Amino acid sequence: MLDFLKNPVLSIQEFFVLSGRTIKNLAVRPHYFNDTLMQMDIIGVGSLPIVLLCGFFSGVVMALQMSRALQTYGAVGQTGPIVAITLVRELGPVLTALVVAGRNSAGIASELGSMKVTEQIDAMRALGTDPILKLVKPRLIATCAMQPCLTAISDFVGMIGGYLIAFFLLRITTSEYWNGAYRTLEYDDVVQGLLKPFIFGVVISLVGCFYGLRTTGGTQGVGRATTQAVVVAIVWIFVLNAFITKIFVSI
Repeated sequence: MLDFLKNPVLSIQEFFVLSGRTIKNLAVRPHYFNDTLMQMDIIGVGSLPIVLLCGFFSGVVMALQMSRALQTYGAVGQTGPIVAITLVRELGPVLTALVVAGRNSAGIASELGSMKVTEQIDAMRALGTDPILKLVKPRLIATCAMQPCLTAISDFVGMIGGYLIAFFLLRITTSEYWNGAYRTLEYDDVVQGLLKPFIFGVVISLVGCFYGLRTTGGTQGVGRATTQAVVVAIVWIFVLNAFITKIFVSI
């Protein structure tokens, strides 16, 4: 009667087993620093152009939309604070995570999936190398390290986009915009804006590695694993964002 639940429950169990083994092995040698640095370059620097683009136009759109609403109440000067708090708390972390998930969860899953179907991972085990240490741990560390950095850059670029709209279209002075944006941000806003990307980085890397390592069925299996990794990572980002926001709102 409940046979349809077996595969989802088994998948969740295997995911948490992989996550536990990866976290347990974070302090275990060898650490493969070169692999970690290479993944930081691929995940962080490689994602920078699209993160800059999305962050900038997010700020532009936010300033345009808020200005329409604020003009009704004669409070156009509050555009800077609203853009800043929206980007730092919610829009920056979530949009950056979605971009990185679409790019890197798919990349990780396809890379590891190709290694799995071509039996490279089995050969790695035969030579005495733990795939968790060699493949999963560097990607987890790299994603968790680069995700907050990408989010901070996206937030700043988004605020620049909002400033351009405020300065050239809304006639808000530079000092009014940036002083308002700076003073409206509090300590818990910054903590929330950096904690979310770190948690999202854990999810993005582990989901990509999980679906990559369980790939079966040749090239079709690689495509299927890539799609599943992106979809599951995006869903988890929205779910975790809701939980984290609820926690900070309660505090």
